[in-house]
Amino acid sequence: QVQLVESGGGLVQAGGSLRLSCSASGRTFSNYAMGWFRQAPGKAREFVAGISRTGVALYYIDSVKGRYTISRDNAKNTVYLQMNSLNPEDTAVYYCAADISGRASRLSRGYDYWGQGTQVTVSS
Repeated sequence: QVQLVESGGGLVQAGGSLRLSCSASGRTFSNYAMGWFRQAPGKAREFVAGISRTGVALYYIDSVKGRYTISRDNAKNTVYLQMNSLNPEDTAVYYCAADISGRASRLSRGYDYWGQGTQVTVSS
């Protein structure tokens, strides 16, 4: 079992930045690929970014490339999502997820454990 707790969400103006953190406990963190997803009101949950077990391989959806950076610190059992140049379309609940297979899938069904989510609201 892995427990995931996100933090760092909040209200920010368009053009601003936030850094989300996801702290993991329970199993060896470095055994899991990690992903960030988001869900806006009335929309399906979508993949945002993924990172391999070692942090070498990174994946992003096109709409966040160049603005978001995913990273991890296996010594601290934490994965991060640095979000810059935010716009109102980025408003959503952001979730981190752990994938024991190591694939960092773009599909939510590819993940085994989920955090409770953190709200990000970008005002125009």
